[in-house]
Amino acid sequence: MRKTGLKQILDNEGTEIEISLLFVEEEEIQQLNYQYRYKNAVTDVLSFPLEEDVAAYLSEHDFLPGENLLLGDIIICAARAAEQAQEYGHSLEREIFFLFVHGLLHLLGYDHTEKEDEQVMRSLQTAILTDIGQIR
Repeated sequence: MRKTGLKQILDNEGTEIEISLLFVEEEEIQQLNYQYRYKNAVTDVLSFPLEEDVAAYLSEHDFLPGENLLLGDIIICAARAAEQAQEYGHSLEREIFFLFVHGLLHLLGYDHTEKEDEQVMRSLQTAILTDIGQIR
């Protein structure tokens, strides 16, 4: 299981996290997906971390109270979020929270390319969404 600094960030009182959140149309997210991932398809969310190895950065960095931690960018396709909310039978708000949490975990170094990593990431997503009241 990959270790990352999620708990370290959440437990470090006084550290402020900064994330850029953008909502875009299908054409723009398709272009970004192609430009950065070589996939010529519309996707629901993309994440662009500022640090290549977030876990190493977090473990090597001593945070000072009030210090800003710049994690990166999360880009959500509004149209795909609306489609998926309808498809899964829940609110648009819940889908946007899900996509944001998914993107945040990617910014923190989590991935779902391997089965074991996917299970870890899904478990964290569910726990976070439950904690913030988006899963009952």
